[in-house]
Amino acid sequence: MPSVTIVVTSQLEWKQQLVNELESTFHKQKHISSTGELVKEKIILSQEKMIRLLNEHIQNLQQQLLQCRVNNRTTNSSGSSLTSYISEIQRQQMMDD
Repeated sequence: MPSVTIVVTSQLEWKQQLVNELESTFHKQKHISSTGELVKEKIILSQEKMIRLLNEHIQNLQQQLLQCRVNNRTTNSSGSSLTSYISEIQRQQMMDD
């Protein structure tokens, strides 16, 4: 009978050791998985920040473009007014001659 007890105890110890190893492996994988998830989350947050910055730059450039268009129209309208004014002066000078 003692040998049967030893065999049963050995099997129980072996099973317990296997369970312990499996639990340890599971916890390690869970830790690695959660670490991987944290890294992915940090990457996503970093990308979102970069997208916000890019959108801010786009808005700034659009405002600059709009300001340039406004300035260009002002210059063109002033230029055409000046051109018509010069033409009018030249006509008057020709009439006076």
